[in-house]
Amino acid sequence: MWTSILRKTALIAAASGLALAALLAQSVASNTPNAPTLSAPTQGLRVFHLGHSLVGRDMPAMLAQLAQAAGLPDHRYESQLGWGTSLRAHWDERIEIGGFEAENDHAHFRPAHEAIDSGDYDVIVLTEMVELRDAIRWHDSPRYLPLWVEAARAARPDVRVYLYKTWHDLEHPDGWLARLENDPAELWERQLLASVWANPALGPLHIIPSTQVLAELTRRMQNGETAPGLTRPEDLFRINPDGTLDTIHLNDQGNYLIALVHFATLYHRSVVGLPFALHRADGTQADPIDPFAAAMMQRIVDAVVRATPNTGLAPEALE
Repeated sequence: MWTSILRKTALIAAASGLALAALLAQSVASNTPNAPTLSAPTQGLRVFHLGHSLVGRDMPAMLAQLAQAAGLPDHRYESQLGWGTSLRAHWDERIEIGGFEAENDHAHFRPAHEAIDSGDYDVIVLTEMVELRDAIRWHDSPRYLPLWVEAARAARPDVRVYLYKTWHDLEHPDGWLARLENDPAELWERQLLASVWANPALGPLHIIPSTQVLAELTRRMQNGETAPGLTRPEDLFRINPDGTLDTIHLNDQGNYLIALVHFATLYHRSVVGLPFALHRADGTQADPIDPFAAAMMQRIVDAVVRATPNTGLAPEALE
């Protein structure tokens, strides 16, 4: 145990220099991303998801079902989750992870360091806690993201590493759409991605552009493009047991949308025509999605993933 802690401490110390270099190079790094075009996978991927409730259990399970439906039955996944857990808390085993036992009480759990160090995975999907501003200010995000990327690539040099861009509170005073439009460059790129992109030795880091998809969907709904059950951003979020709106956690329709984004990005395939009657991770049937709403989400995901840089897809690459 102490050997593991000493190893991590040494890496953290080394990363301090990386973080400083990244901060000094931000203006350059944000314009010179290390996210080259990737080849389209020809078979199912083994994926490790590291994060919190905005990853959750249901979204990776839906992603696996989409892969199965697309003729990729060998897609496999594991995860480590927590409640609002930062990359720092996942990294440092001395920090207690809130909700660890509850969130990881399922067959797809695997301890994060064991998983990353194993080299078993084709893809590692990382995300940071929200509020992202707090994660950067108080939880050293620009230090810990490079540590996870370095560990993943040390275990398997050809691994594909992605940063999954999530969202903020639906009722944030700065505005839902304004944050979705500004955060990708202002926070995700200049603060987090730059901390890796500034150091070529860390290798490529790509994005899963959920933030951009949510922004485009919101704009279209505001401009009158709607479908039954999908007329406003609130339609993507859970209803609490007391009947109030959960303004951060997605419902089944929202998780389906994010699973589509992951599928299009990881597999370089169009999501148009994929099934939308799926199951949750516990095997229960997900709440029904209107066929027109599913088709609307699929079209938007295809359009945004095609147009967004740093995903690893060549322009117009979706099959």
